[in-house]
Amino acid sequence: MDGTVLIADDDRTIRTVLTQALTRAGCKVHATGSLATLKRWVGEGRGDLVISDVVMPDGNGLEALPEIARARPDLPVIVISAQNTIMTAIQAAEAEAFDYLPKPFDLPDLMKRANEGLKRRRMRPDPAPETTSEARSDPGLPLVGHSPAMQALYRLVARVMNTNLPVMITGASGTGKSLIARALHDFSDRAGQPFVVADLESFSRAGGPGGGLEALRARAGRGTLVFDEVADLDPGAQARLARLFDHMDAEADGPRIIATSQQDLAANLGAEPGEGGFREDLYYRLSTVHIPVPALRDRVDDIADLATHFLDNAAAQGLPRRVLSEPALDLLRRHPWPGNIRQLENIIRRLVVTGVTPEISADEVEAVLGGAPAGDMPGLPVTGDSLSAAVEQHLRRSFDLQGGGLPPAGLYERILHQVERPLLEIALDATGGNQAKCAALLGINRNTLRKKLTILGIEVTRRRKLM
Repeated sequence: MDGTVLIADDDRTIRTVLTQALTRAGCKVHATGSLATLKRWVGEGRGDLVISDVVMPDGNGLEALPEIARARPDLPVIVISAQNTIMTAIQAAEAEAFDYLPKPFDLPDLMKRANEGLKRRRMRPDPAPETTSEARSDPGLPLVGHSPAMQALYRLVARVMNTNLPVMITGASGTGKSLIARALHDFSDRAGQPFVVADLESFSRAGGPGGGLEALRARAGRGTLVFDEVADLDPGAQARLARLFDHMDAEADGPRIIATSQQDLAANLGAEPGEGGFREDLYYRLSTVHIPVPALRDRVDDIADLATHFLDNAAAQGLPRRVLSEPALDLLRRHPWPGNIRQLENIIRRLVVTGVTPEISADEVEAVLGGAPAGDMPGLPVTGDSLSAAVEQHLRRSFDLQGGGLPPAGLYERILHQVERPLLEIALDATGGNQAKCAALLGINRNTLRKKLTILGIEVTRRRKLM
């Protein structure tokens, strides 16, 4: 590694660690705890790379980036920050930072990025508008979390936000795919344009007389057109979407295309379209950029932030202000969360409305998460002349087992879940995992079905066998 690196951070330990590592790698290093000193060095023409913190005693490192860009448009800047939210990543990208890393950072990773920065000039030397930070300071962040998995997601979103490339967002139900799509639109230069979501139902209507995908494209204009759960599109719908891409190739000002999917479409490329397969040409056109959204079990460190976020939202809506006790939070961290963030939000809202004390106890959380362990509740008997009689027998036995007491609170929800789960699983088996067909079979809205699957933690796969 060769070059001169300017370091600006008010943490002496970080300055020392970076100075030693970069010096050992062969660089010359100038380190300071002052943003004003960094600006002076840049103005004097010093340095081939800048590594700067955001919050400094005498200013904001992000707000200084446009000034640095005007003075030295070819000088790459790596931003490091303890304010590791999606807004920090977006502001760093908008301000033309070469890269962004959250604190605490991985030193070998930072060294690798510093080496890349010393080798390459900035891709776009034009400075970002100075109004960026002020315009994007809204604390109502669309995404919450500081885990490494979310930091990687933030950086990817920031990098592709203002491109025209199609984006495929994948992840299990309830992980927040729609929030990612919305963030890509709301924080991009298309924010003032329409944001149109075409789910399976509206997509089907679009194929009727007077409709068509062209109508959806026209509604989106130069904004964003989102195709929700594209894995559920039948072969005819996939063909129509592929033709839409052909028409859009000839246009320079059409909408940006974003697709979402719970399934790994790449695994279905070899299958026949009528057997859950997906068109290979359409897949590659939709997934120019792939954004995988981590499951909640892969970002357990974010549960405290997410729970606080949902508690704050509930209080803002006029519900009682409650806080989680540490034992209650520990229980939430240990739960597997098959329904991901949407399930966590539902649980938090239920805790808010059912409790009477300001602090949420571990007992409350345990009751809402299912009361006694699943194995402690007797299963539904197979005897009886009807389902109603079987349920009645099951309930009477459950009460008898309490020895004169009462079962844990939340009995109504637990019983409904025990009946719903086999019903939904059998219906999904019968329809080959096709949620649209399953919803029609059950006589409920597809969005209702999706919510129930999330709450119950039922995973959907196209590998289910038809009866």
